[in-house]
Amino acid sequence: MLALAAALIAGGLAVGPQPAEAATARKVVIVVGPAGSSTADYIANARALAAQARSYGAAVYEIYTPNATWTRVRDTAQGAHVLIYLGHGNGWPSPYGPFQTRTKDGFGLNAIAGRGNYNTQYWGEDYIARYIRLAPYAVVILNRLCYASGNSEGGRPNPTRSVAIQRADNYAAGFLRTGAKAVFAEGLGKADYVLYGLFRTQKTMAQIFWSARNVSGRYHFAFTSARTPGARALMDPYAPGRYYRSLTGWPAMTTATWRSG
Repeated sequence: MLALAAALIAGGLAVGPQPAEAATARKVVIVVGPAGSSTADYIANARALAAQARSYGAAVYEIYTPNATWTRVRDTAQGAHVLIYLGHGNGWPSPYGPFQTRTKDGFGLNAIAGRGNYNTQYWGEDYIARYIRLAPYAVVILNRLCYASGNSEGGRPNPTRSVAIQRADNYAAGFLRTGAKAVFAEGLGKADYVLYGLFRTQKTMAQIFWSARNVSGRYHFAFTSARTPGARALMDPYAPGRYYRSLTGWPAMTTATWRSG
């Protein structure tokens, strides 16, 4: 059994909980895709989030590049109460047209397992919405991505407000079709405040969003989703054109409702 556990951890997938624990623990799945020279930093952030979630009693599953393939992520993500992704983002609008749902607004994962951290294939909105079913009222956290919060890639011009709105709305759309009710996107900051809010407070998703240490509030605004019927979004740029924080879904959902899922 010890050898099996060691083999599973080495392969990038954390050992799951025992049956009695699985019946009550919140399932947290953390995925890190290949991110080139930034990969080690992304994995360090992911491991900190994993340790935090375990300290709250969660059943945590970790899938890291170079073994973060679509099949592993798809199979492990089923039924997750929290799904966290760190890696490259391929959103829309972007310079890389045309828009299509096969590769846009989803995961950047390893095309082939064990081939390093520059081995990226994009699995877009269509795959996520069609093949992943999260727990009812699940929460998705997109951390350190381009496009997901409305932002641009490094070195690219800042987006207009209209473009940023489309990017955040589009990136959340596929995840909200998995059963999730809130998609937090943190382009630069840490996402630990979301886990703390979910596990340790009695708040709404909006209140959690505004509890972040890097909250600005000066240029914030809200909009109604054009992609997801009934959904709303909050944006918190720290300066004009600097769209690095968003929340899309049902901001009034409470942590009590999330726990009921």
